[in-house]
Amino acid sequence: MVARDTMELKEEAIRGQYEAALGLVSGFDHAPRLAKPQEAAPLTERSPGIGARPRFRSTVPGMAARPAARPGGVRILDRIEALSDGLLSPGQAAALNALRRALAVALAMGETFAAQSGLAELKRANLEGRLPEARRAEFGELLQAEALAVLYTFANATAFLIAPHLGSQTVEIGEVEEVLTDNAPLALQGALWELDQDIAALASDDQRLVAVISAFAEALMQKVALRAETAPRLAAYSGGSWKVEADGLLIAGFRPARVAKGGQITMAFKKPHEVVGNHIAKYQSLRLAKMLMAYDFERRLNPFAELGGFIFTFMGDGKPGTGKTTLIQMMAGLLNDYCQIAGYPFRYQNFSIDQIDSYQGKSGQNAKAFVDTILDPSAIGFGTIDDIDQVAGKRGDRQSSAGQQEVTAVFMGAFAGSGTVVRGNCTFGMFSNYPENVDDALRQRAGARFLVDGPQTREDYIDILSLLLGKNHSIPLGEHDLFAAQEIKKAVHASFSGHSRPHEAGLVKVWEDVGAKLGPLDTVAKIGAYLKAIQMSDERFTGRAIKNITDAVKVRAMDFELPDEWMEEPDRFLFRPYDEKMQMIRELMTPVTVDMVVQEINRYADSEFRYADNSDEVAVQNMMRDFARQEEAKRRYLESKS
Repeated sequence: MVARDTMELKEEAIRGQYEAALGLVSGFDHAPRLAKPQEAAPLTERSPGIGARPRFRSTVPGMAARPAARPGGVRILDRIEALSDGLLSPGQAAALNALRRALAVALAMGETFAAQSGLAELKRANLEGRLPEARRAEFGELLQAEALAVLYTFANATAFLIAPHLGSQTVEIGEVEEVLTDNAPLALQGALWELDQDIAALASDDQRLVAVISAFAEALMQKVALRAETAPRLAAYSGGSWKVEADGLLIAGFRPARVAKGGQITMAFKKPHEVVGNHIAKYQSLRLAKMLMAYDFERRLNPFAELGGFIFTFMGDGKPGTGKTTLIQMMAGLLNDYCQIAGYPFRYQNFSIDQIDSYQGKSGQNAKAFVDTILDPSAIGFGTIDDIDQVAGKRGDRQSSAGQQEVTAVFMGAFAGSGTVVRGNCTFGMFSNYPENVDDALRQRAGARFLVDGPQTREDYIDILSLLLGKNHSIPLGEHDLFAAQEIKKAVHASFSGHSRPHEAGLVKVWEDVGAKLGPLDTVAKIGAYLKAIQMSDERFTGRAIKNITDAVKVRAMDFELPDEWMEEPDRFLFRPYDEKMQMIRELMTPVTVDMVVQEINRYADSEFRYADNSDEVAVQNMMRDFARQEEAKRRYLESKS
């Protein structure tokens, strides 16, 4: 990215364009050239028997091929007012204000571009009839460049200003077609004509109106930026940078400005050293936070998602008090800090038990809104479902409410359904003290497993005691290197090595039986035989489990941490083109080894056996209590009869 000296786009210049901007919003006539109207207004006959269509074919060469569309009125103000019940709603007023402001900014930017590029002088010469013939080609190219700059600024400012009003509603509008570059006024009229068409066809309420305007602005930015790649004389715009102080809008060539949606996050963020123990979970959370930041907003894809090493869903389980909430606070804090440095919008949201509603269908709607908010491709998202065993019910469990069953169905469809698209801009974390109570199919949709086991060693307990005591004491530390045990790379290597053999008793038996028959697991065939043996021991170990394991192996193949400098200085990585990001990541990848595969199989299978054993044991204990109650009731009943 080329360093820019940011200039101020004066507020007086913007407000000076308000009248012209309001005129465009209020109404003008436009005949489409490139796009076809979505609503064909029928032309009334002038008199019976005389049609309204042209009767004769033009004989002028080339004219017969031009569209014969008649100019039609574009009244965006009336179009939006028609959605109300006679009085503009706050959402409609916000949309109109955003459009007028964006148009004014674009027109002011057009004047600035014309002054800096020399176009203003050529316009005056052309108006006075003294434009030299030798400069006509230059004049045409500068008019086209101005149109592209004004169009992109309008789309950029619109997306920026409408973003705070966006909800969970998303709209697909397709490609923008009416992109005209003859001159700036015509370019804006063509864009507003197509926006008016989209509003008429897709905006049925306030939420969809805002979603349509936002989607249109994003699509227009993409189309104009693509057109600008081959257009000449754009240096005055693409090489400059302007700030609109009143809005906090930064115009930096053909790069979209980003704004956080949904307000500031209120959370007590934690630093990595404040998470004691949980080495693997902490390590993977740190890496996942940096993976998310590799997301490319223009391509709407993350290189890690394309390479297969991205964690879209994960489950963290552990006993109460082992640090699940602290882990969430650490990861959310990292993402928040990274996004503030890069200027990216960040969304964090937690789905909790208070969103389960007694009204039929409402719980499912709440879950869908939560998922849509995090999935929004225009932001970096982190969604958590704390205590998922209480939030999502097991199918067939009579103790689960209808609302919990609805939530389970929504999450299953969102996390690994037929319509799931993993772009790499967000991740979902499911946390539970009792994962055995989570529906098996939903639990298996967690691609990664984070065992949150808290502090384990003597050093861990000294570190956490020192951390929680704070600094308001004079107790000497003693012989201890504070937080040295929390050095992530060293601790993680030891943690991963610990999974070279399984831990759960049921899996240990399978491991020993396979080892006795096949010897060391050093080929794909032997590893596959081990997987089949696990499946024979636990029928819930299905093909989805294999996919989750291989995804985890691919994550291990990317067993590197993106340098902190890449996050602190966005130009070094975050703002690079998508293909350059991909190449930089490929250079850091390591080959897959047998140890990686075996360790990830044992990690995943250990968790499944742990869940299954606990689930079966809980079910047995519940049945024993039921039988005991029945026996006691029978005894008391017989005593009362005697």
